[in-house]
Amino acid sequence: MTTALITHADCLGHETPTGHPEQIARLEHILHALEPLDLVRTSAPMAADADLLRVHPQAHIAAVRDACPDIGFYKIDGDTFMSPGSVDAAYRAAGGVVRAVDMVLGGEVQNAFAAVRPPGHHAETETAMGFCLFGNVAIGAKHALDFHGLSRVAVVDFDVHHGNGTQDLLYDEERALVITSQQFPLWPGSGEASETGAKDNILNVPLPPQSDGAHMRSVYTRDVFPRLREFAPELIIISAGFDAHRDDPLAELNWEDDDFAWLTDQICEIAAETCKGRVVSALEGGYDLTALARSAKRHVEQLIEAAT
Repeated sequence: MTTALITHADCLGHETPTGHPEQIARLEHILHALEPLDLVRTSAPMAADADLLRVHPQAHIAAVRDACPDIGFYKIDGDTFMSPGSVDAAYRAAGGVVRAVDMVLGGEVQNAFAAVRPPGHHAETETAMGFCLFGNVAIGAKHALDFHGLSRVAVVDFDVHHGNGTQDLLYDEERALVITSQQFPLWPGSGEASETGAKDNILNVPLPPQSDGAHMRSVYTRDVFPRLREFAPELIIISAGFDAHRDDPLAELNWEDDDFAWLTDQICEIAAETCKGRVVSALEGGYDLTALARSAKRHVEQLIEAAT
């Protein structure tokens, strides 16, 4: 079996103001780093509104579309901007994750990485925020559950910021287990261990500032992996943020490239045990361009190794 890389040039059309950390160069650096790898390269389609409606109301979809400017930027909040290409990029980002789910569950590939932007794990039910417009990973999870008829889908989010959007969108979805580790305290301020979801379906894993990869490995081994195995998912979807890296400017964890590789390997090992190795990964954060490219490459190399 093989690994798919799903992306689209429209994801480079989502512009942000000069100096904004969520910039076009993020995706450019990742794609350049992945060029030498043997991947099934697939174009991300536009998501259908029916895909978005699995987690967002029509009013939110309309609000995002209506906010898209003809020129310049539209400021949603202090961090989140839209440019003329943002709606197409957001539809490609959500559609890329849906396509990844279809490819993996359809047996076309063993696993897949959706290299897309804008990211999605901060987008709540009716609120675009934190650089995110639509909840890409939550959309993919609901597609797997509702369209493909799965009974159990797990989301593992290792971005340094709490996946408040994914938590909100899947808060009462008993068929989904959402596991999210994050530096705490840190923006957006949520992600305490006491936040467990309406169906005890959310596991928040706060990590203290200045902790490192060794601490992460210990916590995941003790708390996360047993819960993931117990849930026995039929598909694992990863929110792959690389901003826990020690070089990242927006946070204070001290992970190294090897930590992302180790974590990916462990998740793939559990997937092999529980769901025939079926893993979908989607890009979230990571804002030091060099560290992002290196870490994303290590992540994808582990996906490739798991698929062989």
